[in-house]
Amino acid sequence: MSKTIGVGLVGFGTVGAGVVDGLQRNRGKISERLDVEVELRRIVDLDITTDRGVTLDPSLLTTDVSQVLGNPDIDIVVELVGGTGFAKEVVTRALQAGQSVVTANKKLLAEYGRELFPLAEKMGVDLYFGASVGGAIPIIRALREGLAGNKVESILGIVNGTCNYILSRMESEGTSFEVALEAAQKAGYAEADPTLDVDGFDTLHKASILAALAYGIQPDTAELPVSGIRGTIEARDFAYARELGYCIKLLGIVRGDESEVEVRVAPTLVARGNMLASVNGVFNAVMVKSDLADRTLYYGRGAGRLPTASTVISDIADVAFNRLHGSPLKVIIAKHATPVKLRAFADVQCSHYVRLDVQDRVGAMASIMAIFAAHNVSIASMLQKETAATQTEGTVPVVILTHAARMGDIEAALSEIACLDVVSGKPVRLGMEGE
Repeated sequence: MSKTIGVGLVGFGTVGAGVVDGLQRNRGKISERLDVEVELRRIVDLDITTDRGVTLDPSLLTTDVSQVLGNPDIDIVVELVGGTGFAKEVVTRALQAGQSVVTANKKLLAEYGRELFPLAEKMGVDLYFGASVGGAIPIIRALREGLAGNKVESILGIVNGTCNYILSRMESEGTSFEVALEAAQKAGYAEADPTLDVDGFDTLHKASILAALAYGIQPDTAELPVSGIRGTIEARDFAYARELGYCIKLLGIVRGDESEVEVRVAPTLVARGNMLASVNGVFNAVMVKSDLADRTLYYGRGAGRLPTASTVISDIADVAFNRLHGSPLKVIIAKHATPVKLRAFADVQCSHYVRLDVQDRVGAMASIMAIFAAHNVSIASMLQKETAATQTEGTVPVVILTHAARMGDIEAALSEIACLDVVSGKPVRLGMEGE
């Protein structure tokens, strides 16, 4: 006879309602596959009167979180509140009480994982977070289990559907960022205040979690370089990128070895032959390069009620099975004998796309090239895009592709170039990823 594992849900919003819906639909599947019964015993939310579109016993609903935390009838606490205030309290108290935790809270783990993961290990309970990155995409499971025998060399992730939708619209329609953002908001893909998404912080939290899984590094997110898509890319950059055989994506980038790792977020030119180049709209994808498996791609819906709930329920099932057999996942993030260091942003190396608006004067390009050379930036190719409009303005857009160069070197070069009287406006620099 199957043993029953009790579950308490804290946060009955969009994803929480999806979890309830999914458990009602497929609870029997969990029992058949794992020989363990999962029973939802409490649902906590400040609002327990609004219809969530699911049918349930009203006695399950409560506004009192103490009915879940420390309750001996509840083995697993599912935190779906979001944020780092009350959510941190819920997760901490649950772990301290010996309850396992399932969460989708990437911000909480990115900022406080250094406290919460050791606490879970100390208490001998699980802390699962599969839905924190990529919604329905099993990237957390892949890094933790599927690629456990591999050395991870790099992780490139399109993990924010809002940004990917906006960039896809800008590329396909030639629209501005502002127009594409408005379309995303009307379609329900962007919040009224889109700051966390479009300025790259949501992607940064997810990249930080992936770095912890792959390399065991958990840096302060305030120390990580992040560049979003607002105010950095124009419609013409997509046209130039297309001509050069690239598209533009906002990437979470994690790359390194067992001694030093870079973790950053930036809009990036991605070669058309790269698997990530075909990921459009609100879809997410993560490409992992490892020593044995080479490149693997994980693709799917990165957000939404049911896709995210799918992964939360998968975590619940795993944790229920672990509790049934008394074997919590001991190693939650990667560990190394020697701590991995965070690579300084100035020392990160990659190829670069640079767009300059240059005055149409004799010797203008010579002065620009001299500055690049002085800062050890080698030029791979150059594209001059002269049009009737630019001739009228007296400037010519010049697109320069560089060989791999240190961030510190190219940033210093562009700082000098921006001060030249032959250059109008601010130079645009984007990193590049090949096939």
